[in-house]
Amino acid sequence: MQILVLGSGTSSGVPTIGCPCAVCCSADPHDNRLRPSILISHEGKNIVIDTTPDFRTQVLREGVDRLDALLFTHHHADHIMGFDDIRPFNAKQRTRIPVYADGETLSALKRIFPYAFDSKVRDTFVPETETHDHEGKPFELFGLTVQPIPLLHGKQPIFGYRIGKLAYLTDHSEIPEASMGMLQGLDVLFLDALRYRPHPTHTTVAAALKLVEQLKPRRAYFTHICHDLPHAATQATMPDNVYLAYDGLRIDV
Repeated sequence: MQILVLGSGTSSGVPTIGCPCAVCCSADPHDNRLRPSILISHEGKNIVIDTTPDFRTQVLREGVDRLDALLFTHHHADHIMGFDDIRPFNAKQRTRIPVYADGETLSALKRIFPYAFDSKVRDTFVPETETHDHEGKPFELFGLTVQPIPLLHGKQPIFGYRIGKLAYLTDHSEIPEASMGMLQGLDVLFLDALRYRPHPTHTTVAAALKLVEQLKPRRAYFTHICHDLPHAATQATMPDNVYLAYDGLRIDV
């Protein structure tokens, strides 16, 4: 598999609107962070986790010309609001795109984008999908086993995903003990690491580093990063196998 980081930023992105801080004004392209998402490529198939408000910009930037499946972690705006922009993939591929999420996230998508899920005949094209409620259970996708990983985002239950020796976890403030057992023997682990200061619904850098020590992946990448963390200066403090993700990063698993 190859992983492409479409976005590594927090919900407001970096630069953050109206902010004059050093990171938001940085000339380092690693400090430009769109909302968090990855693309997984495997044997000619492309799987995207979360369609952020920046989804169109992200796939145009990276020249993505195919989309075969969508996975959603939860239904917050920074993870779903680019959903409508899957339409050109429908038109080009002439097929429905399978969508996998928990029931609450699927209900939110249907409420926010009702035209994409009703049976009305329209003169214009809308997103065309096949929805699957994974109910937190493993499922098969293009020869891969996908394991949903239960997480807590503050008090809200959400999901990360394990696919082979990759695990992508974002927007978590706590990983339940049962989920920790699903995260052993990883090659690549993505973790939420918002900032140094505590946050009620996200993991701090210190807490993320502790998780790396506990889970012992071969490589760990921090994502959902806010403007408190300058890329170069923060990366210089990381252990040898821990990296700040950045937009456009490609990783082989």
